[in-house]
Amino acid sequence: MNALKHMEAIFVGIATISLSVAFFTTETKPLTVAADGQLVVQSDVRMPVVTIAAKRLTAAEKAALM
Repeated sequence: MNALKHMEAIFVGIATISLSVAFFTTETKPLTVAADGQLVVQSDVRMPVVTIAAKRLTAAEKAALM
């Protein structure tokens, strides 16, 4: 029963240990950079726009829905 009183501390301890193990055991991949230095930019990209063509409900219609 004493363990149930300290479940938050147990959880924080286990989370800390597991995150530190995951941090120290991962390998970093070497960074590869292209030597030609060309940059490709797509300039004609448009942001998608959503247009909603609907009328607003009146107060009486809102009340009827509830």
